[in-house]
Amino acid sequence: MGPLQIAVIVGVGFFFLVLMSIIKVVQDFERLVILRFGTYQSTRGPGIVYVLPFGIEKAYRVDMREKFIDIPAQTAITKDNASIMIDFLMYYRIIDPMLSVLKVDHVERASVNIATTTLRAVIGDIELDGVLSKREQINDVLRVKLDEATERWGLKVTAVEIREIEPPREILDAMNRQMSAERDRRAQVTMAEGEREASITQAEGHKRAAILKAEGQREAAVLEAQGQKEAQELKAMGYAKALEAIHQTASGLDEKTMALQYMEMLGKVGSSPSSKFIIPMELVSFVNQFAGAAGLTMNSSNGHTQEKRTPVSGD
Repeated sequence: MGPLQIAVIVGVGFFFLVLMSIIKVVQDFERLVILRFGTYQSTRGPGIVYVLPFGIEKAYRVDMREKFIDIPAQTAITKDNASIMIDFLMYYRIIDPMLSVLKVDHVERASVNIATTTLRAVIGDIELDGVLSKREQINDVLRVKLDEATERWGLKVTAVEIREIEPPREILDAMNRQMSAERDRRAQVTMAEGEREASITQAEGHKRAAILKAEGQREAAVLEAQGQKEAQELKAMGYAKALEAIHQTASGLDEKTMALQYMEMLGKVGSSPSSKFIIPMELVSFVNQFAGAAGLTMNSSNGHTQEKRTPVSGD
């Protein structure tokens, strides 16, 4: 291989190296911050970007996606001088690539440092009970303060999440005792409320039973009275119908029928063992009428009754 060929190969290789340094492929979530001779030129991307070689332009690649920083556990002093350990996560994304390159040396390290100092400042204004019970409010306050502090670096803090709050051991023991006492108090309150409700329910049951018993007795008395009333009405209706039937039967009888009835009665009287019996005048008139109808006559002595003696043995 001659010197000419070697020179051609070196030249081609150098051309490809220069071409590769000039052409940059920028992803959709990335941007290139271009400095020309140390001065900010532009922000380029995404897609294919051309950068002048040989140090004329220098490109800084910036990731625009949302990321998070794990802030390690930090010791903070509350407003009432309680020492606690807190660790949290900070979510952020770069909204201005130029500021993140030109205004801060290392944006993530700077964000961690400012997050720890901001945390101590926020916790120092809150008492221990508030720190333990107002985690969401603390998250919001931290997010707002960190967003204001990192805005000059082209960062946008999107969320802050406290993961764990660890009070001192003596405070944990006191909290456990307090929670135990609170649970006992709630248990006693619940038991008292249960007993009260049970007493109320039992009293209402007795009251309802008494009311139902009284209503049952009243309804029974009403039904008994109604039954007696209906029975009396039915009995009276029976008497009325019986009298009506007797009246109808009696109104259909004539004098001959009555005379026949008297004759039958006389036969029964005559068959009795008595030696003497008296015949009323009305019966004599009925017999005369009956005998007249039959072609017979019966004498009467001026309205006096006749005595008929019938021989009786032993008289």
